[in-house]
Amino acid sequence: MNDTSRAPGSFEVLPGATDSPVLLHVPHSARAIPAAVRDGILLDDAALERELDHITDAHTAELAALVARSARVTPWRLVNRLSRLVVDPERFPDEREEMLAVGMGAVYTRTTGRAPLRPDDMDPQPLIDRYFHPYARAMTDAVADRLAATGRAVVIDVHSYPTARLPYELHGDGPRPPVCLGTDSFHTPAGLLAAARKACAGLDGTGTDSPFSGTYVPLEFHGREPRVSALMVEIRRDTYMSEPGGPAGPGLARLAAALTDLVDAASLP
Repeated sequence: MNDTSRAPGSFEVLPGATDSPVLLHVPHSARAIPAAVRDGILLDDAALERELDHITDAHTAELAALVARSARVTPWRLVNRLSRLVVDPERFPDEREEMLAVGMGAVYTRTTGRAPLRPDDMDPQPLIDRYFHPYARAMTDAVADRLAATGRAVVIDVHSYPTARLPYELHGDGPRPPVCLGTDSFHTPAGLLAAARKACAGLDGTGTDSPFSGTYVPLEFHGREPRVSALMVEIRRDTYMSEPGGPAGPGLARLAAALTDLVDAASLP
């Protein structure tokens, strides 16, 4: 497990073409945990590695890199370089977050199996201040930069999910298609959703908002800036890797081709 102790290295903004409105967001691909954060986790090393196998969206940063190299207009990327067990940058940092019900707010206190991850009385605020808020500012700035440069921004949120439902999932009793497209009623226009369905048509099936729904938009723009479009792409892991935390297989190239088609479509004026 890689380690870093400096918050400035906790994420990376990778530039694309100046005229690209597309921002690939990769929040859950990493396994790195700073030593000081590791000290606050209750699991032993073996149990922590197993938890990382289940919770990490493995190979999604590699997938986004393949897409960036192949797209006609290179998209921008914001990639989290730390595990979501440090903080989850896509959660609300307060009582608005429904995943608090299973101990998985911005700072997790429970595992995917609902076992203790951190003490119940731990104070999440230092982690939120050190890691969550800088990440949120960087994402806000990246979207604002695309708006200023191109007049619009298209956030494509790249995730993966396990073939079998894990105990932490609040809404995991519905369909689990090879590709789940998460939408937002304000920020996901019909054209973007249609482009995603067309791009993923050769991937053996797509669904919408099951088992995961919604998509990430920085709070500064959420529900108020129609020029920001967003779509979450959740890829079922058995389509491209050995589960729970194994290597990628040939399916990764098929996914890269499909997502490249989506980025190309989203880049068009």
